[in-house]
Amino acid sequence: MQPFVVLLGIVMGSTVSIAVGLAMTFIVFLALPEHAERLRDEFGPLLRYLLAASALATVSVLAFLGELQVRSWRRGPQAALLLGLLSTVLWYWWRWRRM
Repeated sequence: MQPFVVLLGIVMGSTVSIAVGLAMTFIVFLALPEHAERLRDEFGPLLRYLLAASALATVSVLAFLGELQVRSWRRGPQAALLLGLLSTVLWYWWRWRRM
C-alpha cells in the first residue's frame, strides 16, 4: 500500500468518526424532548457542524477509494479534500485569534 493511501485512510477515518460522533450527539438531542428548551441554542451550530463534517467525510471517502483503486477521477476529490481541510484549519485559526 502506498503512503498516500495510508494518509488518506487516516484522514478518512478521522473525518468519518467526527461526523458519526456529531450525528450521535444530534440523535441524543432529539431523544431528550424534556431538555429542548436548554438545548435550543445548540441545534443550529450542531447541525451546521454535522453537515460540514459529513461533507468532508464524503469527500475523504471518495478520495480514498479513488486513490486505492487508481481511478482517473481521483484528483477531484483529493483537491476538494485539501480545500476542505485547509478552509477548516483557517476557519478555526481565525476564530481562535479573535478570542
